[in-house]
Amino acid sequence: MNHLKLEKIINLILVVFFIGHNLGYAQNKNTEPLILDMVHHNPGETPYDSKYNNPAVIKEMGYNGKVYFLFESPALAINWESFDKDVLPKGSQDRKWVDEKAAQIKQMHAACKAENMAIYAMSDLVLFPKRLIEKYNIEDTFGDPNNELTEQLIRVQINEMFDQFPDLDGLVVRIGETYLHDAPYHLGSIKDKKSPEKTIIPLINILKEEICEKRDKQLIFRTWGAFDVNLENYLKVSDAVTPHNNLIISIKHCEGDFHRANSFSKVIGQGRHRQIIEVQSAREYEGKGAYPNYIANGVIEGFEEHSRMPKERIHSIKEFVETKPELYAGIWTWSRGGGWDGPYIKDELWCDLNAWVMAQWGQNTDKTEAFIFNRYATERLGLKGNDLEKFRRMCLLSAEAVVRGRNSTYRDMNPWWTRDQGIAWPMVVKGETEQLRNLAQKDEAVAKWKTIVSLAKSIDWGNNETKNHAIGSSEYGLKLYEIYRSLVNIKYADDNGDAKNVKKWLKVYDKAWEDYNNLAKKYSTIATLYTQDYSRHIANNANKIINKLKAEYK
Repeated sequence: MNHLKLEKIINLILVVFFIGHNLGYAQNKNTEPLILDMVHHNPGETPYDSKYNNPAVIKEMGYNGKVYFLFESPALAINWESFDKDVLPKGSQDRKWVDEKAAQIKQMHAACKAENMAIYAMSDLVLFPKRLIEKYNIEDTFGDPNNELTEQLIRVQINEMFDQFPDLDGLVVRIGETYLHDAPYHLGSIKDKKSPEKTIIPLINILKEEICEKRDKQLIFRTWGAFDVNLENYLKVSDAVTPHNNLIISIKHCEGDFHRANSFSKVIGQGRHRQIIEVQSAREYEGKGAYPNYIANGVIEGFEEHSRMPKERIHSIKEFVETKPELYAGIWTWSRGGGWDGPYIKDELWCDLNAWVMAQWGQNTDKTEAFIFNRYATERLGLKGNDLEKFRRMCLLSAEAVVRGRNSTYRDMNPWWTRDQGIAWPMVVKGETEQLRNLAQKDEAVAKWKTIVSLAKSIDWGNNETKNHAIGSSEYGLKLYEIYRSLVNIKYADDNGDAKNVKKWLKVYDKAWEDYNNLAKKYSTIATLYTQDYSRHIANNANKIINKLKAEYK
């Protein structure tokens, strides 16, 4: 064999090697689970001061990407000059705002890239500058992705986002809601957001073409508020949109919002697109991290209330990964946030537990949740010996106490009756069986909280600060759930015309609030408290009705 032929053969081998290597790299990039985290700041408020804002912190926890919140999205920071320089003219107040937003976002992206973390931005669609909408007289049409100009503008917007923010690895798109609290110069709209044919399918196809195909970037399309609870609609979308390695569907682990007693999502494991699962670590309806509330076990292994679901349904993320591994794209946690206002936590222990376990399990799905949990207890808390078992029991009890205290394992209450830092008048399911079961579970919840407090006091936490917070936050849960129990008892007693029990539980209610409000005197690191006068997003403030009942049952 002459040297020329030998050289050609060697070159061919090298070419094949490098092509194979690059194909393998691309495949790994698109098949390795995404482990993402987002801090969901309260819209319209000062952003959370959280350690999870720091990419280095979440990288160390096991995350490989960060999702920036809606008001940190390049959708609000592009200048639109490639389309029309007069949309955001230089020197205008709105252009100044956009340019400042762009500088802020680029600084965030640089910090993320420095840690070799993937960068994703969550964006509401359709969202355009007010000047653009007014200039082109599209107030009535810009929310329709089938409109020719709207489609053109969406494509321009996507191109400018990736051109002006080249570090961006992908977009997380939401159409279920539109928040404008921190977007003074933009407007948002979406028509027929639940319609696969009119909105979801055409929009995904536009985005897939621009993001996944043209730019080889990732599109994570959220089902929330659009096609998350209707399996027929989900399958219509799945069937109509051709799968792509860069296209991922994002689904909350439960039906509807992050409420206990809601069913495990029926669309998880369905269709032909890869799915990333959303998990809220500091649950907005359950104290936002103010008290022990370990949900990672239930999300991974299945909550106790899911045991009554039909056997043919998937009941947990573990079952999803085991039965449909080809569809598993990863885990996306909200380490902090959801909802509005308080409680505001000073110590991130309980959300840290949920976020860390979810992140570690998400990339090690062959391990049990208990194995990952014990790693957290030893590696991050330094617990040893019997304290490991006590901590485990304490955390599992918290999940049992929360579902019984806010609802019941049979969903005997409307879960929206208490949220953020407020409490509404209990909304209960009618029926004698439901009433007796609900009241019994309220007693069980308080009993479990008392055990949690006892366990917290018995554990050697290693330092006074952690000990103070563990005990104080457990007391916080106990006192709050005593308030919940008293309200549900008053509600039923009043419905039944039981004056004696109304008066009895009114006294319990007042004492429970007194004990709860005194917690801050004992424990320095507990969260801000629920308040009796809070009415935002709450139709019937509980304390207002209590005051009427006090006058009625003198």
